[in-house]
Amino acid sequence: MAKQLNPAWRSWLMIALIALMFFSMYRLNPNVPKTRELTQLEFFKAIDDGKVVEPIVRFLDRDEGETYLTGEIETDELNDKGDPVRESYRVALVPGENETLMDDLFNRQMRVVVKAKKSLMSPFVTQLVFFLGFMALFYWFFARKVGGSGGPFGFGKSRAKVLDGKEEKKNKISFSDVAGVDEAKEEVQEIVEFLKDPASFTKLGGRIPKGVLLVGPPGTGKTLLAKAIAGEAKVPFFAMSGSDFEEMFVGVGASRMRDVFAEAKKRAPCIVFIDEIDSIGQKRTGAGAIGGSHAYEQTLNTMLVEMDGFDANEGVIVIAATNRPDTLDSALLRPGRFDRQVVVELPTLKGREEILKLHGAKIKFAADADLARVARGTPGFSGADLANLLNEAALMAVRKKLDGVDMQTLDEARDKVIWGRERKSAGYSQKDRETTAWHEAGHALLQVLLPDTDPLHKVTIIPRGRALGATMALPEKDVLNHTRKYFLSEIRLCCGGRIAEEIFTGDISTGASQDIAQATQIAREMICKYGMSEQFGFQAFMEPSPFSDSALPPAFSEETSRAIDAEVKAMIDAA
Repeated sequence: MAKQLNPAWRSWLMIALIALMFFSMYRLNPNVPKTRELTQLEFFKAIDDGKVVEPIVRFLDRDEGETYLTGEIETDELNDKGDPVRESYRVALVPGENETLMDDLFNRQMRVVVKAKKSLMSPFVTQLVFFLGFMALFYWFFARKVGGSGGPFGFGKSRAKVLDGKEEKKNKISFSDVAGVDEAKEEVQEIVEFLKDPASFTKLGGRIPKGVLLVGPPGTGKTLLAKAIAGEAKVPFFAMSGSDFEEMFVGVGASRMRDVFAEAKKRAPCIVFIDEIDSIGQKRTGAGAIGGSHAYEQTLNTMLVEMDGFDANEGVIVIAATNRPDTLDSALLRPGRFDRQVVVELPTLKGREEILKLHGAKIKFAADADLARVARGTPGFSGADLANLLNEAALMAVRKKLDGVDMQTLDEARDKVIWGRERKSAGYSQKDRETTAWHEAGHALLQVLLPDTDPLHKVTIIPRGRALGATMALPEKDVLNHTRKYFLSEIRLCCGGRIAEEIFTGDISTGASQDIAQATQIAREMICKYGMSEQFGFQAFMEPSPFSDSALPPAFSEETSRAIDAEVKAMIDAA
């Protein structure tokens, strides 16, 4: 079998064939003006008949030692308007034969314009240069940007980035590089063992899952965990995003999906990782569905067929990641496709400390730096947030010209990540400072006195972001289940700032806007979501999800809505 040409060579060969076809069409085109060669006798006869159009152009060519005359001459044919048809002529000035031709034209008072010699190929060259420039523009800005790999006509080629060979060894990621998701690592360990030794799993008739869906909030390490699986198993890793399958042409996504699975089967055992799969895996609900087009449905259908088309023991594992599992089509989640869902949650207190130690291995810390205390003060932070916090702290330490990152710098970096940078130059009058101080004092006092609240950690009236001040607590441990008393204390805590302002300044300000919004949200969730209202009891009044398969009736009536509003007001007034 003949060896196939490289895709780039195939592209340039096709361009050369198109250029050759363009040249042939140019030479055979009857509309291209033809030049008629005239002798001196024919030329003067045309002048005497009044058919030579002035001015006559004389082209000079010093290198070749000859010149020629050219212009237009009227023929005996008539066009649609009844005017004579013109054609181009050329009269060569040959030394020794017609040297007196110019003198004769001068005596006849014919107008002659002298110019440098013009190549007869110039119209073709101009069009050819334009054609080649257009093809180059098409290749670089259209084919490469839109079509991805595979040359100017490779729209359907996969755009997956393959980590293998030298690149894999250089950027190898293992489970030791992943922290804070111990349960998820244990669950995917089985995938690694299968990729290392498939026979041990199939000898008793079992089969490994074809697909694994990583579900969790953004920044929790889903992509990193997938790369660690490939690094531990030492197999090729095809990485792409769901948006890589969609382009301006319908059908391109389906073609790329088929191509990536074909490449994966050739290099099995391997891992195909699709990040943000919800962009192509949305629920199919007919016309007017989310997405507004059937293009993503074609890509999804192709993926469903491809995952059914290979055997579970071929060694191709499909791993996908999403933070919106409720939007995925049920056909994608059925057994035989994404058999297993691995939840990658936000890290716990212990997990945050492990992540801080992992990312802080390359950072030089001062003696008083306490990562355990930083972990306590960052509940709800993802792994990406913690990495960003340490990076901000390191940059602050450099600006301060410190020898190491100390605890004060770590606290400042945490505050910057949560609230924003300090606004020391903000127009902050003495009255504003006093009002803010009384406001934050009200929060701080209640933080200390109220039961079921976290210990007070820090109070500041230095404005950060949109906040003029802040009162911060430091949880002693992770709390996964909050009580009704805790929520009531949080509502009272939100009211403390406004009450302190009114008592000590005799007026109220706009500084409590965030507190009001937070208190209202907590009260509404207690009533509608958690069933913590004595009036409504064990009921939920949540609106149905737009991604739900079933058509649910409204969650509650208008009368119930008014009663909920009244209960929210009563709960906040009591606080």
